[in-house]
Amino acid sequence: MSRVAVIGAGAWGTALAIVAARNAEHQVKLWAFEAEVRQSISSSRVNSLFLPGCCIPSAVSVTNDFREALADAEIVVSVMPSHHCRRTFEHMAQWLLPRMIFVSATKGLENETLLRMTEVIHEIVERYCGFAPKVAALSGPSFAKEVAAGKPAAVTVASPDLNLAARVQKEFSDPSFRIYLNDDVTGVELGGALKNVIAIAAGVCAGLEIGDNAVAALITRGLAEITRLAVACGARPQTLAGLAGMGDLVLTCTGSLSRNRSVGEALGRGNQLKEIIAGMHGMVAEGVLTTSAALGLAKKHDVEMPITEQMQSILHDGKSPHHAIRELMTRPGKAEDRF
Repeated sequence: MSRVAVIGAGAWGTALAIVAARNAEHQVKLWAFEAEVRQSISSSRVNSLFLPGCCIPSAVSVTNDFREALADAEIVVSVMPSHHCRRTFEHMAQWLLPRMIFVSATKGLENETLLRMTEVIHEIVERYCGFAPKVAALSGPSFAKEVAAGKPAAVTVASPDLNLAARVQKEFSDPSFRIYLNDDVTGVELGGALKNVIAIAAGVCAGLEIGDNAVAALITRGLAEITRLAVACGARPQTLAGLAGMGDLVLTCTGSLSRNRSVGEALGRGNQLKEIIAGMHGMVAEGVLTTSAALGLAKKHDVEMPITEQMQSILHDGKSPHHAIRELMTRPGKAEDRF
């Protein structure tokens, strides 16, 4: 029997706990911050706050105690919002052990340091625990509601140690959840984080009702933008053409379940960001925070990211979405590069 701890009981964390529990040989502990979530799961086997309508197997037990969640855990899945990752691992540090495999399923960047989530985990575990953790990143096109319902999905797990990645693949794969291996952690993580920014832009196009042509162009040029930055950071361009890049980008830019796209739609319709965030009832659209970190990385590596720059202006500087789209469309003409 494998013991799995899932840290974070939002929609995606809950869905991954369900996936793990579909393997009858797994015992799953789900750590939830919100008392409402713990009560809902304990009483009705449903996370009514973040993933309503999806039954959680009895093999999943919920707790707010890190010691209980991590006791005897072999695999620790990190699924908290990116801005909580560092603090959460600091709180967990005293119960982390060298034998544990850490799987980061958070799609974001740390704003202050510009670090990817696996880099944050490495830094905290090495500093507070005194050992180098075994870490993998899980990413790809995967709406939590569909994964929890057992609808087919394919994702990627990345680690420089392919044997470690293969262990995660084996433990979480089933007929509805297919996992591919990759050793390009940088590409997989940046693809998952940066696509959220482009998805907000796609939502802006939808909110402005400027047509499908615009969204198709935005996705294509957005992929070029993401790839430029990822390659500058050491990723392989092929990774960004795969599930963690193009696959996740297309889903998040076009799918009706995309929170980032929904934020963009509301902005395109003229709503203010503060009102939009307040109406999300605790759910997180990672792209709102990732935009600034993406531009920080772009500046560090001298990479041009015109779509991300316009999203930053809309999200944080009050720029009109109409004005931003017009500026993108009237940039000086250039040849279409690969990335």
